[in-house]
Amino acid sequence: MLDVRRLQVLRAVVTSGSVTAAAAHLGYTPSAISQQVAALEKQAGVALLERVGRGVRPTAAGRLLTEHAAAIGRQLAAAEAALADLREGRTGRLAVRYFATAGSTLVAPALARIRADFPGLRVDLRMTDPDDPLPEVARGHADLAIVVRPRDKRHDGVRLVHLLDDAYRVVLPTGHRLAAKRAIDLAELAGERWVGSESPGPCLDTVLEACAAAGFSPDFAVESGDYATAQGFVAAGLGVSMIPLMGLAGRHPGTVVRRVRNPEPVRAVHAAVRDASLGQPAVEGLLAALRAATM
Repeated sequence: MLDVRRLQVLRAVVTSGSVTAAAAHLGYTPSAISQQVAALEKQAGVALLERVGRGVRPTAAGRLLTEHAAAIGRQLAAAEAALADLREGRTGRLAVRYFATAGSTLVAPALARIRADFPGLRVDLRMTDPDDPLPEVARGHADLAIVVRPRDKRHDGVRLVHLLDDAYRVVLPTGHRLAAKRAIDLAELAGERWVGSESPGPCLDTVLEACAAAGFSPDFAVESGDYATAQGFVAAGLGVSMIPLMGLAGRHPGTVVRRVRNPEPVRAVHAAVRDASLGQPAVEGLLAALRAATM
């Protein structure tokens, strides 16, 4: 197999017209250039240069290899430029996973910003509800995911970057006995029928842990697959529900929303990023855009 570096040395000799000029151009000694050409001739099995006065000129084989060396040089330059674009985040692919309520509030404005900064970047964007996207990040199937996790939770190979704390509110029917209060102690909801708004996982765990701290376990009379449906069930008088602020963008007219205290359930929203992806310009740019979207 022909050596690419030696091909470029031959090209320098042919284009400059002499071994001495090629040596000066490449920063080698003339003897080093001659050795490289001799080694290439041995690989090729044919003479590549012939002497003409004080200079040299290529043989037919030398001209052929010089033309190919020029093509290889252009390809290498194109490869280096493409690699630089990829390394700097100007091109490439970024796989992002998110849950539904983070879509419009966090992901959409963040992606609008990063696409302005990295116009050649392709974003593979997928919603994962009700599945937990963190394993996709851990396995390398995604570069970044929006997840709910406790503030101090750690995962091998994955960095959790805190974005915001999303407090839960209690959603009551308009005629409920507690609807006139501005803030409700969580223990006051112990005897209520509940409308479930969360699938099993970190979000539901946040509510259950808060209720346990208040001394009770919720009595779920109805299960709902999303926040809008849960509000409809509440408005129909089927129970009360706990919904995070990010899930209350559209409020049902038949309900009232009140703050909860003692304790206030709060889910911590993070960006989960592979340790190996940290430092990449596109990933760091997306993290900065997500932080900006929380302000």
